[in-house]
Amino acid sequence: MADSFVDDDSYNDDTDDDLHPLRDNDSHEDDRDHDDGNALEEDGTDDLPMFRQNCSVLTEADVRQRMTDTIAEVSSVLSLSKIEAGILLLHYNWSVSHVFDAWFADEKLAREKVGLFVKPLLQFPDHGGSILCGICFEYYPCDGLKSTRCGHPYCNDCWSSYIKTAIADGPQSLLLKCPHPSCRAAVGEDMVGLFASEQENNKYSGYFVMSYIESNKMIKWCPGPGCGNAVDFVAGSGSFDVSCLCSHSFCWNCTQEAHRPVDCETVTKWMLKNSSESENVNYILAFTKPCPKCKRPIEKNMGCSHMTCRAPCYFEFCWLCLKDWKNHGVCNRFRGSPEEEKREKAKKYMMKYAHYFERWATNKKSMKKAADDLQNVQSEQIEIVRRIQEKSAAEISFLTEAWQQIIECRRVLAWTYAYGFYLPDECQAKQNLFEYLQGQAESGLERLHDCAEKELLPFLKLTRSTMEFIEFRKKLTLLTSVTKNYFDNLVTALQNGLSDVNSECSSSVPKKRKLIGTAAAAEAEAEAEAVTRAPDFYTNINENSVIGTAMEPWACAYCSFENEGSSTFCIMCGRGSWTCDVCTFANFRTSTTCAMCSEALEP
Repeated sequence: MADSFVDDDSYNDDTDDDLHPLRDNDSHEDDRDHDDGNALEEDGTDDLPMFRQNCSVLTEADVRQRMTDTIAEVSSVLSLSKIEAGILLLHYNWSVSHVFDAWFADEKLAREKVGLFVKPLLQFPDHGGSILCGICFEYYPCDGLKSTRCGHPYCNDCWSSYIKTAIADGPQSLLLKCPHPSCRAAVGEDMVGLFASEQENNKYSGYFVMSYIESNKMIKWCPGPGCGNAVDFVAGSGSFDVSCLCSHSFCWNCTQEAHRPVDCETVTKWMLKNSSESENVNYILAFTKPCPKCKRPIEKNMGCSHMTCRAPCYFEFCWLCLKDWKNHGVCNRFRGSPEEEKREKAKKYMMKYAHYFERWATNKKSMKKAADDLQNVQSEQIEIVRRIQEKSAAEISFLTEAWQQIIECRRVLAWTYAYGFYLPDECQAKQNLFEYLQGQAESGLERLHDCAEKELLPFLKLTRSTMEFIEFRKKLTLLTSVTKNYFDNLVTALQNGLSDVNSECSSSVPKKRKLIGTAAAAEAEAEAEAVTRAPDFYTNINENSVIGTAMEPWACAYCSFENEGSSTFCIMCGRGSWTCDVCTFANFRTSTTCAMCSEALEP
């Protein structure tokens, strides 16, 4: 693994030949006996997703080196062989502190528990005669039998069959005992190596690595397809979203794909909903009606209301009132029907789900396409731009940064639709604020994505002037920065439960919340003193209310609340009243220039 992903305890490749190495992080409830490599060095992190800094990625070689170091430590302190040290660590879940506590409290008891006997229970005879194998009951010369630490002799064929069967049964082969029914002596890796094939040894070695990872509460396997890396999480880093070297991003807490800003419970419900049959039931309720006679669901596929049920029922009825068609007159009078209300409710619910699911799925697809585009940019387009435009790698790095930001924003935007689906309908103020924040962020992302996709193309074909390239770089860099700020603020707002409106969704002034902004935004914040703002994106909700007169009521560009004409900021959300035409930043009503880009307000 690259040095930039591990700390100063960098790992080398000289793994122990006698034992498939393991090194413990000493699970997080244990005291950390060694530095676990959580820290990231500064060099080489520019190209990482923003959430890789809360973890370190471990390749299989890194994990094996950690295992080797841990075994060597236990072996050195307790004066044991590495085989014996490995057996102790397996029994104590790779916790060095637990091994030392048990060993120094009662060495004899610890040995008995794991099956490390000081002296053999059975001595081989000194004479060169034959010995009976306890499994096949055949006699063999002494050199044709083997035993573990207990001394119980078995022939090579029986040992081979015993060990191969245990490995085929799975990871429990790591705790293999002597074949003797009453013996608890441990079968170590030295015995396994004698009788297992190369393929079986590799499988046994993989079980060792698996036991180390699964025993450590701060390390998990990357769930990416075909990935064999593990992720060491930095506790207290705030976000559970992590990224592996294979480019797969996932939530370390629930191992689902990265889903910031939605919590794991909501993601679980959303994914279950997408994969369950519940929506089929909702469709039946929303778009079909039961036959009044046989109760089978029927979908209307022709224009008239005269319905005929399928064989063998053949009942004829009216689609609107479900009455027998033979006695049917008119059904134009309104009569409340619980069944009709239930169907209408199901139809509305189905339409709501379809709305959010379509946008969630579309943004997920766009995110994957953007990831492919990033690979194309890194592998081909950057080199083409460098050659045609004669620019250095540093001058073109903004392209990679823009595409990385697009991928992350697509991910966030997709999950905000899952968030919106579960937002209570009763709280209309929060719903309005959420939709506005989401809409602004989405609009900004589309501008960034469009610029990165299309405006680069001319520079891939012909040499353009230096001024044109500088303008393009300036525009894309600004869009990247502004988009990042606004999405960070969107995430913060959702993670805080849209606290800009109170829980009762009333029109009282909400509790102010500190959001992320640029230096220019900080200047505007100082100008507004204690008023906290959330920078807003690209569209004004009410273009006719950009600026009002001194006494004329005005609608907030952020939450659309109608304020008194004398108000200088919105009493609902604390924001300003006009949106910059250049960068779409929402400025205070009294400002004459944009606090984000210094563009003057057009009259």
